[in-house]
Amino acid sequence: MESTGAKPGFEEEALPHLDAVYRFALRLAGTADEAEDLVQETFLRAYRAWDQFEQGTRAKSWLFTICRNVFLRRRERAQRHEEIVSEKADRSGPDPVNPVWVSALGSDPEGEFFDSIVDDKIIEAIEALPEEYRTAVVLSDVEGLPYQEIAELIEVPVGTVKSRLFRGRRRLQKVLYEHAVEMGYIPASAGVEEGA
Repeated sequence: MESTGAKPGFEEEALPHLDAVYRFALRLAGTADEAEDLVQETFLRAYRAWDQFEQGTRAKSWLFTICRNVFLRRRERAQRHEEIVSEKADRSGPDPVNPVWVSALGSDPEGEFFDSIVDDKIIEAIEALPEEYRTAVVLSDVEGLPYQEIAELIEVPVGTVKSRLFRGRRRLQKVLYEHAVEMGYIPASAGVEEGA
């Protein structure tokens, strides 16, 4: 039977990373509601498994690993659910969207607030990256994790992490060059390397 008392070290080592895990979950899930659900489940699982965590090691990476695994499992379940629904539901009518949900579509005040803080073009460019590049860029450039920890978290070799970062950054560079000139971040003569 699990103790109802607090687990030693959890509050000090895990909770300070709540915001970082939320940002990571938001980049994975794409919406504030889904990100909040991911964070809640991540910290619940972390709390339950706290006795397995080696205190003094990188709690942030451990939490990111849990969050990513929760996200991947949910996505697999959602895909299976969609396949079943597609088989059973008749979407041949004039409006395949359920009218009950129409009023809720696009309503995300928390997401709108977050997006207003960070430049929309940058967020759009990051979100447009293929998932493997996006994950590497967010973990490295947004969350500041070292290559080795990213490799362990996404279960690929360090060389693969470096390759994904290079390719993801190169795509961002191409997409964001004009925006950077327009915003005055770089001079117009800087240019993007050709042939990349």
